[in-house]
Amino acid sequence: MLAQASIDAVWDFADPAGSEARLREAASAAEGVERSEWETQIARALGLQGRFAEADALLDGIPVDTPVVRVRVALERGRLRTSSGQADAASPLFREAAAVAAAVGLTFLRVDALHMLAIAEPAHAEAWTREALAVLDGVDDPRTLRWAVAVHTDAGWTHFDAGRLVDALAAFLRAKEAAARWGTPQQRERAEDALTRCRAAIAASGP
Repeated sequence: MLAQASIDAVWDFADPAGSEARLREAASAAEGVERSEWETQIARALGLQGRFAEADALLDGIPVDTPVVRVRVALERGRLRTSSGQADAASPLFREAAAVAAAVGLTFLRVDALHMLAIAEPAHAEAWTREALAVLDGVDDPRTLRWAVAVHTDAGWTHFDAGRLVDALAAFLRAKEAAARWGTPQQRERAEDALTRCRAAIAASGP
């Protein structure tokens, strides 16, 4: 199984095309399960470029013969559905990923799946967010705990879009705290931006 640090070192989400090239290079040097894992990340890079059919075809060719590969394939296929506006089709894939990851102790990927479920199922976002945070409560790995930034941020935007500005502010404050402890510089910047926007919306809403 690939270490998340190895994946992080190759990915630049602001440059999916460049990431794709690096991911293909990494995949070409790997074998077995690790090669399959790299290929799921290539599919993700393709999806971020809008090349959905190509990404799906790549996922179709990956042998799903271990739990980690099954989880990653389901996650990336679900992300493709979300990005292409098919949230209803994404939900079962994220549910599958979360269940399999929970069964075999893949905590990082489980939280990833729960975080995606909160996006794909806005009506149940609060429940999925609570579950993700409950999982993180039992974690001490800083890289896994970084998920708290995304989970709280997504919760904040869900509240914000629904007009629940006070709840949004509370979530964004928690995101800022998590970003200060475990986040990247970009996450810390985005946490500040979210707070600024939310406070401006609260001020504009009047007393």
